Amino acid sequence: MTEKEDKKVEPIGEKDESKLVDWSNPPTLSELKADYTAAQSDHSAHVSKVNRWLDNLNATGAAKIVSTGKNRSTIVPQVIRKQAEWRYASLSEPFLSTDDIFNVSPVTSEDRAAAIQNQLVLNNQFNTKMNKVAFIDDYVRTAVDEGTIIVRTGWDYQEKVTMEEVPVFDYVENPQFAPVLDEIEAAMQDPVMAESIPDEYKEALRLSIEAGVPLEPVDTGETEEVERVEVIRNQPTAVVCNYANVIIDPTCGGDLSKAGFVIYQFDTSLGELRKNSVYKNLDSIKADNAESIFGDSDSQIGDEPSFKFNDEPRKKIVAHEYWGFWDIDGKGELKPFVATWVGETLIRLEENPFPDGGLPFVTVPYLPKRKSIYGEPDGALLEDNQKIVGAVTRGMIDVMARSANGQMGVRKDALDVTNKRKFVSGENYEFNGNVDPRQGMYMHTYPEIPASAQYMLASQNQEAESITGVVPFQTVNTGKLGDTAAGVRGALDAASKRELGILRRLAAGIIEIGHKFIAMNAVFLEEEEIIRITNEEFIPVRRDDLAGKFDLRLTISTAEEDNSKAEELAFMLQTGAASADPGEVRMIRAEIARLRKMPDLAKRIEEYQPQPDPLAQQKAQLEIALLQAQIANEQSKAMENQSQANLNNSRAGTEPAKAQHLQSVADKNALDFVEQESGVKQERDLQKMGEQSRAQGNTKLLDHQLRMREKAFNK
Repeated sequence: MTEKEDKKVEPIGEKDESKLVDWSNPPTLSELKADYTAAQSDHSAHVSKVNRWLDNLNATGAAKIVSTGKNRSTIVPQVIRKQAEWRYASLSEPFLSTDDIFNVSPVTSEDRAAAIQNQLVLNNQFNTKMNKVAFIDDYVRTAVDEGTIIVRTGWDYQEKVTMEEVPVFDYVENPQFAPVLDEIEAAMQDPVMAESIPDEYKEALRLSIEAGVPLEPVDTGETEEVERVEVIRNQPTAVVCNYANVIIDPTCGGDLSKAGFVIYQFDTSLGELRKNSVYKNLDSIKADNAESIFGDSDSQIGDEPSFKFNDEPRKKIVAHEYWGFWDIDGKGELKPFVATWVGETLIRLEENPFPDGGLPFVTVPYLPKRKSIYGEPDGALLEDNQKIVGAVTRGMIDVMARSANGQMGVRKDALDVTNKRKFVSGENYEFNGNVDPRQGMYMHTYPEIPASAQYMLASQNQEAESITGVVPFQTVNTGKLGDTAAGVRGALDAASKRELGILRRLAAGIIEIGHKFIAMNAVFLEEEEIIRITNEEFIPVRRDDLAGKFDLRLTISTAEEDNSKAEELAFMLQTGAASADPGEVRMIRAEIARLRKMPDLAKRIEEYQPQPDPLAQQKAQLEIALLQAQIANEQSKAMENQSQANLNNSRAGTEPAKAQHLQSVADKNALDFVEQESGVKQERDLQKMGEQSRAQGNTKLLDHQLRMREKAFNK
């Protein structure tokens, strides 16, 4: 276990050196070892099977042929290895061909933001924090070779403490420093910019907020030593375990989540154990008396190395780590815990430090077996085929090896002694006349291999390919698949489906590892991690934002399936590009590039914005201007028609008055005509003239009287 786990979970109590916890019902070492001993039988049976499969794969051990005599072949054709080599790349490439291996979907709408953050964190951890290529290769090769993958997850936390000389600052009040503090406060909102702000300015901002006045940092010229803790590693881990070192509860019935315990054996040393404060009672361990990886019959750590340490701190010993469930409180409720022992000394006992409370192991079967936690490799199906191919091949080689190929036989009476020397030395020679040299000299050659042997080899190789579904490229076009394209395509589709089924099981294991990573990230990550998305964009991820329930999916596919999708999209593009929208065409092209494993090109296609032709752009502008002018002309005509209509409406109101006026004029003219004809008008004129004459006479008489009065007044 790592130092990070030690930070997260401390032992509940420690009353003396031997008592690690104060549980009311802790398990004893003898009880833990009893589970270990009881599970050894099933575990050993599985180990013996895997050892046989690996021997057949590598042509070692029991699969190796021992020579029975001179000129007897011991070759073992590696039929299983040949099939496995074809399988490795086809299974690992779907995981390695994309950077964004995880797609995280929220279970509820409230978890959407957390799902996006978890997707960023998971993909970043797999791509940059882990050696993804090495892990996936080990993951796939273990599945193909051994039939079962056992992955142990954990958390790696390492920190480095250093002493650093830093200047001492005083913080004095300065109102003119307030704008600088405002800029610092704004920059603190950006995590990337906040990293570049000096610590004294951050402290000045904090103190200014507390004091309520702007404070400026002033260098006093003095220095002091400050302890700095630098986090070197803070990330989840996933390691593919050796099949011989993991003992699983045999009663789980093929479901690891129902297992009561998993025991993990690993080699270590006292020096390594002392580095981790989670281990106690280390002084009680004697390396000479502890189980060693050298000569311990129960320990199956691996092949015994030729080199070993003799000093006690570095001498390799075997530790057993027990992950399981126990009624630690005596209330009948099982709780997860972990215990570690070396020899007869219990050095660790605590509750499970992982947040999900489950066993930190993930198992993935290659070819699953019902009710079994373990799977089978292709080697389990090809064992007989390899033996038959080996027997036939060795027989063919023995036939050729036991022949006198290249030897020359000469009849005794064909040459005399002198000419025989010349014949042997390669000079011209004379042969006896009574012997035909074509009959007296015989050149030995390899015998013809029977056709039945070649047929047997071909049939066994064909059967091996049909069993595994692996069809090497040199056999794709043979007659066994049919002479038509449909026959070849049918065989390849069947092989692709078989391979896709294996990929789904491998992907399920990676998804389960991702779920464990999410649970650990929500607890063990630092308060804020910066995840690099592009070369210019950084997204802050808070630990509190990682909690939630999510559905994980893996973006994996086989090369054949991707090629089929790309061809279908290309056909759609050819048939519908003329009538399709340019944006739709760009989407299809980007997807084809993505399926062809060209993510950079796909991104450029998606972000591409076509630049318009200047002439076409000017023509379009002129066309728009022409349309605008035509619209304006039509609008002016409409306005003129509207004004004319308004004028007509106004005229419609004055026409009755005009008609009435004309009627009045007509009536007046008619009246004048009647009066003139009847003499009324002349009579009226005469009366008017008479009245005017009388008025004028009266006026003149009045004027005369006034003049007369005026004269009399003057006298």
